[in-house]
Amino acid sequence: MIINISSDSLPVFQALSNQNRLDILLLISKNEMNIGELATQLKLSNAIVTRHVQQLEDVGIVKTRRLPGKYGLQKLVRLAVDTINIDFPQKIFPEYRLYTTEVKLGHFTDFDAKPTCGLTTATGYIGMADQPRSFLDNNRVNAELIWVGKGFLEYKVPLPLLDSDTLELLEISFEISSEFQLSNNRWPSDINYYINGEFIGMDTVSGNYSDVRGKLTPHWWPDLCSQYGELKHIRINPYDSTIDGVPVSNHNIDSLGLSNSDFFTLRIASEDTVTNVGGLTLFGEKWGNYAQNIKISTYVS
Repeated sequence: MIINISSDSLPVFQALSNQNRLDILLLISKNEMNIGELATQLKLSNAIVTRHVQQLEDVGIVKTRRLPGKYGLQKLVRLAVDTINIDFPQKIFPEYRLYTTEVKLGHFTDFDAKPTCGLTTATGYIGMADQPRSFLDNNRVNAELIWVGKGFLEYKVPLPLLDSDTLELLEISFEISSEFQLSNNRWPSDINYYINGEFIGMDTVSGNYSDVRGKLTPHWWPDLCSQYGELKHIRINPYDSTIDGVPVSNHNIDSLGLSNSDFFTLRIASEDTVTNVGGLTLFGEKWGNYAQNIKISTYVS
């Protein structure tokens, strides 16, 4: 229910301004109850409870129905709404709008791939495994699984902002695991993330998982090889950067130059500078557990 602060909404405010009526709402939020049951719980007469219920019903907060009971018809009372929102005439907080787009795994604009490495579509290998030149194959744009033992993948990502938009939050999500020949469920990898060339943080993925098959992984793919990954969320706001809700950097929308740009670069890297150099594997919308590519959500006001 949505109400405002005009006189039209006054009966709703009046219905909610009595402790007995609030107690009735609390009781029937758990189960539908009849008038007698409510009266017993509230230690009021049936007549008084009936008047309270009628006032709540008149403004649409509760509904009643009659059913045969032990001593004739009984009136059952239940909630008719689960929220009541007050719409104030002046907005203090801006209303956000959401733009969503996805970048396919194979649309990387730069890479460094050291074995073990390779790419596949949903139906077969692209080029040859452990051959970095396969990352230049024309069919790479259709990749659904990409893995590198060490190196990086870099993407140019469009920002669908209008001149009148103010960017409030940028969220990037993707499915990722480490990389081990065949697979290793306990093979941590420290992954570095860069936006527009700036290091925004490092996060550790725990393994290259094959304990169970991925929900979307094609049937032809061997059980012992990479099946699924962890769904990661990078968020950039006006104050800092986070990975899966954990602050990792003071870099923000302005320091990364995201406010007035048509695109940004995203680099996902397994580098020599970290403790756990465990490679990386990216999963597309037809592989792993999550039906998405690299998903970009931009929240603007």
